[in-house]
Amino acid sequence: MFPLFLVFIISGHARAESTILDEIVVHGQEVKPNEENLTIREVRESSARDIGEALKLVPGISTVNKGAIANDIVLRGFQRDNINVFLDGVRLYGGCPSRMDPPSFHFDFAEVDYIEITKGPYDVRNPGSLGGVINAVSKSPDLGPGMTADLTYGSHDMVNAAATASYGTEKFDALAGYAYKYSLSPKSGDGKRLTDIYPATSPNRYNPDDIDSRAYNINTFWTKGGVNLTDHLRTELGYSYQDADHVLYPYLFMDAEYDRTHRINWTTTMEDLSDSWKKAKLQVYWNQVDHLMHDSYRASSTPSMAVTRDYSMETDATSRVYGMQLSGDFAVGPGTLGTGIDFYNRNWDATNEAASYLAYTPQPMIPDVDVNNYGVFAEYTWPVAERWTLKGGIRLDSTTVEADRLSDDRLATLYQPYFAGSSLENDADFTEASGNLQLSWKPQDHLEFFAGLGSGTRTPDPQELYIGLQRIPTMMMPGATNWIGNPDLEPTRNNQADIGVKVSGERHYASAALFYSDLSDYIYVVDVPDPDGPGLGTLPAARTYQNVDANIWGGEMSGQLALPLDLYLRGVLSYTEGENDDSGEPLVEIPPWQGSASLRYDREMFFAELTERFADRQDRVDDTLNEEETAGWGVTDIKAGVKGDKWSIFAGVNNVFDKYYFSHLSYQRDPFRSGARVPETGAFAYVTGTFRF
Repeated sequence: MFPLFLVFIISGHARAESTILDEIVVHGQEVKPNEENLTIREVRESSARDIGEALKLVPGISTVNKGAIANDIVLRGFQRDNINVFLDGVRLYGGCPSRMDPPSFHFDFAEVDYIEITKGPYDVRNPGSLGGVINAVSKSPDLGPGMTADLTYGSHDMVNAAATASYGTEKFDALAGYAYKYSLSPKSGDGKRLTDIYPATSPNRYNPDDIDSRAYNINTFWTKGGVNLTDHLRTELGYSYQDADHVLYPYLFMDAEYDRTHRINWTTTMEDLSDSWKKAKLQVYWNQVDHLMHDSYRASSTPSMAVTRDYSMETDATSRVYGMQLSGDFAVGPGTLGTGIDFYNRNWDATNEAASYLAYTPQPMIPDVDVNNYGVFAEYTWPVAERWTLKGGIRLDSTTVEADRLSDDRLATLYQPYFAGSSLENDADFTEASGNLQLSWKPQDHLEFFAGLGSGTRTPDPQELYIGLQRIPTMMMPGATNWIGNPDLEPTRNNQADIGVKVSGERHYASAALFYSDLSDYIYVVDVPDPDGPGLGTLPAARTYQNVDANIWGGEMSGQLALPLDLYLRGVLSYTEGENDDSGEPLVEIPPWQGSASLRYDREMFFAELTERFADRQDRVDDTLNEEETAGWGVTDIKAGVKGDKWSIFAGVNNVFDKYYFSHLSYQRDPFRSGARVPETGAFAYVTGTFRF
């Protein structure tokens, strides 16, 4: 019998049957074919541990699974810095070079009201939205007092507790919340914990006492308050702190001792200033992530002549971002003009120590890299005819990058040998323009067609440019490889075309979209040979980045239908394919066909739902990077519940038949690749209760 968990979360006041119908109408009428939204009801009813896991419900989104938590989002095959992930428009970056802590890890979904997803390079209000943008919008206080309480206990001793309190008047409002998460490492379908995936001879295996230890321990606190200074002027300030301890990542060499995150966001908004000046907004933000990871929980930390500390490798990293945006919306001619300026500074600094290679000599792995980006944008929405809308935007960015701790000597001796014929420097600057045109046509109220052409760019990130991890070969470890950034990289450009259609009604909606991305100077992982020749020379072979030409194409279909007898049918299907035009090989880490189908009974206070999730075999892999094929799979989830005005309770089981399977994105290559694949969680049962007052 699988353990159950209890969750107390916010519940709506509407009857269950009308909630589903309302969602169908909203999705059908308000969401564009190249956009998606995730309702908080879907998140609350799921057993998702974080935002990334919850977003797997959205067509076209996959995740990289590193362990029990901290799922890294992949949108149509685009991941890492190829997509933007924001909270309330705030840019945030994790500290780990292996993305233990992606941006979405650093806010709790108890903070979030809803999530907006734009697919493709159609966002000119922010730099770097090459493949799309995901923006989580936080909760706002209602008028009067309000309070919610969440408490979770579940499979693998999973605990999820949260509480929020708010108070609002016509003049001011305030909100504060706290969330706590805890779990042991989940078990896969073979009955083993995710921390037990390594053979007994592997140095990456967990110590016996750590296999059954907690998988994560996370405390998050947030607060915000706002004042309506006049009928047209509002200012709001928010702060959040997160402390994540003992977070295990089985597919990497190391685990996180802690992640400590501070976020500050201040906005001032003026609305309806005149007949033509509709809105003005100033946003200023700052955040910092302190990240410490090591291998103290692994066999590789066993004391020896070389290992003289309680770890054999450790990385101490800090990521800091501050920025601002000033924007305005104006009625100009028959349409609306939105324009603005923005700036952000990103600093990333990481120091690595390893016993086996350099006897704990500190290395500037990410050498205190500063990125400064200055941008200006404008977009115009024009209702060209009664049922035709044309939207166009343009953006210009100027970016400077400097690696403050990358000395000329280290650049010459560690980086330069791998790039013969290039003259490398520890700074760079880029100036890039981007833009798009989007046309929508509604020949009928319940039918809409969409077409878009976009050209988006993003500059190389600090890791791709300047990471430097030296691993000197030894007699015991002759196969060691370096991990070297490429300071000669150019920005990536995505020229993309999209078409889509959406059909909607009071009891149904369906949408379909196709896209094709032509990628110039796409930043790609490659192996480079030993510059010293074979043997135990000064430098081994390395992995680095290079610009290649590539393409990614695919599409999504989704729909929901209200059937007789209070039944609701929903389906999602997506496909992505990528090709490296330079090598003729498939692009690495591209998800296969995947989707879900569900049947739900929903009447007044009661609902029950059966869902089948599935993915096809992925045999399009990049052999040059030793990517492996992944078998197809299908799993069954069930859930049911009852709901009142201020409470609800429901139960469910994910992966009912305890299937042992892998998602294709279940491992990561570098810089601390272990070679192990992390299976998905086996059968997971839960009970959820909600209360609000």
